[in-house]
Amino acid sequence: MSARTTGVTVRVPAKVNVQLAVGPARPDGFHDLANVFLAVSLFDEVTATPADTLTVTCAGPDADQVPLDRTNLAARAAEILAARHGIEPAVHLHIAKNIPVAGGMAGGSADGAAALLACDTLWGLDTPRAELLAICAELGSDVPFSLVGGAALGTGRGELLTPVAAGAFHWVFAVADGGLSTPAVFREFDRLTADAVVPAPEASPALLAALASGDAGALGAALSNDLQPAALSLRPSLAATLAAGVEGGALTALVSGSGPTTAFLVADQEAAAKVAAALDASGTCRATRVASSPAPGATVLPS
Repeated sequence: MSARTTGVTVRVPAKVNVQLAVGPARPDGFHDLANVFLAVSLFDEVTATPADTLTVTCAGPDADQVPLDRTNLAARAAEILAARHGIEPAVHLHIAKNIPVAGGMAGGSADGAAALLACDTLWGLDTPRAELLAICAELGSDVPFSLVGGAALGTGRGELLTPVAAGAFHWVFAVADGGLSTPAVFREFDRLTADAVVPAPEASPALLAALASGDAGALGAALSNDLQPAALSLRPSLAATLAAGVEGGALTALVSGSGPTTAFLVADQEAAAKVAAALDASGTCRATRVASSPAPGATVLPS
């Protein structure tokens, strides 16, 4: 394939973890996970255009919190892909930010996956899908799912994906002030469980059945996040947000991933509007977002 001279834009979804089972710390510092990912209809867009050197820009909510140097996963994706093919990462990456920043919804991981696909398309590399997924895993535990989307069980540290069936569900997300560091939340998990026997993580058969059936009530009864106590320990104010959403009519509530975004499963679009209004009125969060699931993974948009 030949390289493009015009830009390539890739749209990529946020995620919610409908189950996040965390095992004990491994010798490498990571934790084995049983991580049931669900992609939701909140999207970032990353546009790759030819440039003299690698640069990153960002616009959108909380764009000022997004690093624009080589620590950005989008930049790292471009560097790794270029190195594998023996070319220079001469590209400008522009991130149109819509996924909450540092919010437990894999926004940075999504941008890494989007940049990888955008650069591969821009440079005409036609890298095999398996190799793209391997680069994603090198970038971070959540990045492979951002490329794949839909619904999947992530094992290992979350990067080993098995697709799972998922019906349609409706969600409200409450965005908190500031972010939470994922490593800090895992450290707090380790502290809170230091005197406990942490079992090996396993996917819940009841949760997978509920996810496949599209039964929101059954899924709500099965949702779980082993990192939630740690997130609440570091950010106690999230408890009031969770309570406000349930009081407003959500079927159930949980911290999304490592937080501090909180996720509320609702029965339908009408319920979503009511729960979002209740959360906005509660004063317990900075903003609310309504979304549905599942959503497709990283996708090249028509030029």
